[in-house]
Amino acid sequence: MNIFAPISSLMTDYHNLVTISPEEPLTKVKEIFEQHKFHHIPVVHFREIVGLISKTDFEHFMGGASHFSEDRFVNDLRLERTLARDIMVSRLGKVAPDDRINVALEVFLVNRFHALPVVENGELVGIITPFDIMRELANQMPSDRSLVYQNLDQ
Repeated sequence: MNIFAPISSLMTDYHNLVTISPEEPLTKVKEIFEQHKFHHIPVVHFREIVGLISKTDFEHFMGGASHFSEDRFVNDLRLERTLARDIMVSRLGKVAPDDRINVALEVFLVNRFHALPVVENGELVGIITPFDIMRELANQMPSDRSLVYQNLDQ
């Protein structure tokens, strides 16, 4: 992997993202996290990123307020009445699609972020996570495969 390649070469493209509006109830957030394996949902107003909800933030909300009630009706009502904007993080680090991967790595390391919205001309065009970078590294093979498999018989 070339860490000086543009972020756009690794990011998840906007068309492959699941986003929500700030006015969506948390029932929608719960549904998204249950149906998908990702851990961040961009909150957008049209195509402008206004926040991000992590699975950790959502789970923290679920465990809050003297723990979730045993009564499923009460839980569902609480999720219906709480909006995405109520738990989203709005102070976000952002990168541009033509920023280099090493820029994203530095932001992840210094700020301990787990996702960065990729923004161009004020609009969300994608998202990049440390997992995207790790997946790319894990899929790489050297041109000389003996470098990987040498000395296995010893």
